[in-house]
Amino acid sequence: MGRNEVGVVVVGAGFAGLYMLHRLRGTGLSAVVLEAGDGVGGTWYWNRYPGARCDSESYYYSYSFSEELQQEWEWTERYPAQEEILRYLEHVADRFDLRRDIRFGTRVTRAEFDDGTGRWGVHTAGGQRWSAQFVVTAVGCLSAANIPQIPGLDGFGGDWFHTGRWPHDGVDLAGKRVGVVGTGSTGIQVIPVVAEQAAHLTVFQRTANYSIPARNSPVDQAFRDEVKAGYADIRAVQRASTNGHPFLISPTSALEVPEDERRAIYEAAWERGGLRFRASFADLLVDRAANDTASEFIRDKIRGIVHDPATAEKLVPLDHPFATKRPPIDTHYFETFNRENVTLVDVRATPIEQITSTGVRTTAGEHELDVIVFATGFDAMTGPLLNIDVRGTGGVTLRERWAAGPVTYLGLQVAGFPNLFTITGPGSPSVLTNMPTSIEQHVDWITDAVVHLREEGIDRMEATPAAEDAWVAHVNEVAARTLLPEAATSWYLGANVPGKPRVFMPYAGGFAAYARACAEVVADGYPGFELTSR
Repeated sequence: MGRNEVGVVVVGAGFAGLYMLHRLRGTGLSAVVLEAGDGVGGTWYWNRYPGARCDSESYYYSYSFSEELQQEWEWTERYPAQEEILRYLEHVADRFDLRRDIRFGTRVTRAEFDDGTGRWGVHTAGGQRWSAQFVVTAVGCLSAANIPQIPGLDGFGGDWFHTGRWPHDGVDLAGKRVGVVGTGSTGIQVIPVVAEQAAHLTVFQRTANYSIPARNSPVDQAFRDEVKAGYADIRAVQRASTNGHPFLISPTSALEVPEDERRAIYEAAWERGGLRFRASFADLLVDRAANDTASEFIRDKIRGIVHDPATAEKLVPLDHPFATKRPPIDTHYFETFNRENVTLVDVRATPIEQITSTGVRTTAGEHELDVIVFATGFDAMTGPLLNIDVRGTGGVTLRERWAAGPVTYLGLQVAGFPNLFTITGPGSPSVLTNMPTSIEQHVDWITDAVVHLREEGIDRMEATPAAEDAWVAHVNEVAARTLLPEAATSWYLGANVPGKPRVFMPYAGGFAAYARACAEVVADGYPGFELTSR
């Protein structure tokens, strides 16, 4: 084979790409990882904004494939900050000697399938060309920054940044007038930290958001020892759960218990903090009346935390049920609006008209700013894949196939794109779960599939259109059984990106049910996939 001919090209060196490379080492196939950044980490390489932190707890936002790794790594906080997660991934890359097969500073721009040779040609921004039998995308679900197209941005006289592309040497906000646009998960993390640094902070909010206190704290040695001794059971619960977390959702309906008992359960969950609040009752995401009990509890909390009643009402979410958008957790987010140096602007009531040379002008007037921070999220799930010019059989592009919204079989393959695998692609549980849990399940499935093909002398694996159609119908049917599609502005639906088709993208049937479906496909000899040899 030539220098740039390999068995597998993996695109991306975050959680998914690193584990994919590790697993491919045992298959007999040569592999290379092409990574746009200058280091490993993926999401945690790029997202270095103030307050960047995981919303899954550290002990399970981690790999489970190596018992030695689980036992040797020491997490320091309940919710790890970006710096600590990046150190962890760098440790993984070094411990398993992964860097020798990673090409950093290498952005993939095009991948095209050659019907004649049955191989993929992968092109990079630097002019390199790789040839591979298989391509595995490990580009992440949240890596294509969504920068809003607001008139006048080019003429702004100050500095502006997107949280997903934060300068690696940081930004000095001391004494500055800062505007933060966006109050999703990222905005809720960045706003309290910026408020402490800036002379004045103006928050531009389109959609008020629910948020649960994180209750972050250092992790003591006794807890670390307890976790390490119990990792086998912890991982078993994760794999049996709806969301890939090591806790199960209560089997009790929110409507079955007396009001005082229900409130006590919510109070305990609020004090504990974190994502487990969602697991308080069985029906919060499927029954509107049940959800209303949680939504109203959080609204009351917001009104009790924020001193100014008018500001509090702006912060109270009324246009969507709790947890139908990504449910953030926070550290003193609502308390931040009690600070004298913080102003909240409701841009639904007074929309942004343009960015001027000196700040942001809404229909109610201009806000003078030195720095603008866009916490406006990502072109989620499809954006990272569509940023690459992917061409399948007959030269058909992935963008053409997905013009009306993403279609996949199991979130793993797309009909017409043989030997292309998409880790945590649309149609899989992905962003509705603890990501490392979903990543490991996908990587293991892909590895087993590739080994099966080699053992059977099969060159090509491709989802069939019929299987794809049936899976997409199932994904939509499952989503429709929940309240999730009711959040009209959710990025789960692509609603944060102008012109993007409104399609509910992740699989809402739960991680455990999805993993069983994938395992059944393997056990039955890969129905829904066409397996052929040249």
